[in-house]
Amino acid sequence: MIIFLKYSSFRKVEEQTTQFFDVFRRSSKFSEVQEGCSSLSESPLVGVFQAGYAEMNSQFNLTSSAQSEASISSRTPTLKSLDAVDRALIRAAASEISKLERRLIFLATTASAAPFIGLFGTVWGIMIAFQRIGVTGSTSLAVVAPGISEALVATAAGLFAAIPAVYSYNYFTNRLKIFSSSVDDFMLEFLNIVERNFT
Repeated sequence: MIIFLKYSSFRKVEEQTTQFFDVFRRSSKFSEVQEGCSSLSESPLVGVFQAGYAEMNSQFNLTSSAQSEASISSRTPTLKSLDAVDRALIRAAASEISKLERRLIFLATTASAAPFIGLFGTVWGIMIAFQRIGVTGSTSLAVVAPGISEALVATAAGLFAAIPAVYSYNYFTNRLKIFSSSVDDFMLEFLNIVERNFT
């Protein structure tokens, strides 16, 4: 169930991230990008953009309160600190990546623990087989087979849980690296635009 939910979630993230990049690169103003963010909330880039945009606006508000209205209208607003915008972007990026990582630890735990549960079942089944041999004094197939078959069921169940979990965990981890790289690229692009236009 977690695998299907995560797959569906990552698919939405991928689609909306592509759409957000289109909106961001087509728009001439950050306010236009902000308007398009409401329909693309699954993309981690939206949270990063909004954090940077909010920090910029808070700096512009501080600057405007310290200046007269005449001087504001005659020039473009200027950032007081590009580093503060950078820190806001980094904080938002870490938060967005943490959201994407949610539930992946469960898959990793399942992948590593399930074979041991199967192994425990195997050991338990063999113990039962030896116990029956001790009670009956016979090593015939009729005595040994039930315990061995129970052991193999437990082993199969452990592998049945572990193999999809390992595959899914590796797949999602790889996708997460790609999303993380997209976030890093976007942060640099955002900072370049801000530095060119507002410093």
